[in-house]
Amino acid sequence: MIVSASYKTDIPAFFGRWFMNRLRRGECRMVNPWGGQVTRVRLDPASVSGFVFWTKNLGPFLAPLEEIRAAGYPFTIQYSINGYPRALEANVIDPERSAAHMRRLRERYGPRVAVWRYDPLLMTSLTPPEWHIENFRRLAARLEGTTDEVTVSFAHIYRKTRRNLSAAAKAHGFAWHDPEAASKRALIATLAGIAGAAGMGLTVCAQPEFAPDGIPGASCIDAARLSDVAGHPIAARRKGNRPGCLCHGARDIGAYDTCPHGCVYCYAVSDTARAKARFRDHDEDGEFLFPPASPGPRRRASAGR
Repeated sequence: MIVSASYKTDIPAFFGRWFMNRLRRGECRMVNPWGGQVTRVRLDPASVSGFVFWTKNLGPFLAPLEEIRAAGYPFTIQYSINGYPRALEANVIDPERSAAHMRRLRERYGPRVAVWRYDPLLMTSLTPPEWHIENFRRLAARLEGTTDEVTVSFAHIYRKTRRNLSAAAKAHGFAWHDPEAASKRALIATLAGIAGAAGMGLTVCAQPEFAPDGIPGASCIDAARLSDVAGHPIAARRKGNRPGCLCHGARDIGAYDTCPHGCVYCYAVSDTARAKARFRDHDEDGEFLFPPASPGPRRRASAGR
């Protein structure tokens, strides 16, 4: 079983101590966000074939990665580095620090461990297409040699995303829009050329309709990449999370509405204040990242601060 940690929240940045406590105990519990069912997920070496970590700040998790590697678990990192203005990403670390983390991953664990995510592509008056092209070019230059892949996708405009984006636009004085498909394909084609010049292949996450000919879809949970890192085959079948998704099957152990990064485009947070409150109330010694009901005061987590 591949374990995803997590596309629902940033475990490496904010919940690293909880994760390591659960790893040492060999299991965690999680709540199905749609039906509320509670399940137990085994995290012992006999059950886990590898981890996929998703983050915008790997700094607090660099030491735990050493322990995870020493315990024999292979892992890959999906590292989102956008370099967006603070009006869009209120609490994300500077890209220079992220690039330093990527260089450390390359030096310590090899060229296949990390994937750069320039994700999501968000069109605003602060970040028009020409801004993205120059910003992507600068970031690609900083990250050259650290990874062989960069994954992109355009923001999914769900109802909660539209609400949060519109509120942020009003508060910070910018405008946003969802471009037409032809404009999206043209921008991706330009970014693919820049990525190739920096030694990276560009892939498109779960949006084949915006991928120009010759640009492949992304497998963010990628058994082949994990196999390369592990040095032995890891078997998993394709089991996408939505149409166009090419990920291999995995168990995700995160929880929605728990990430305090404050990104206004985030599909995993419907209410930033709620997410911050849940992070404050998080119990790093608990079985759940965030339980289905909070019966009383809980110990505050300190990982990632």
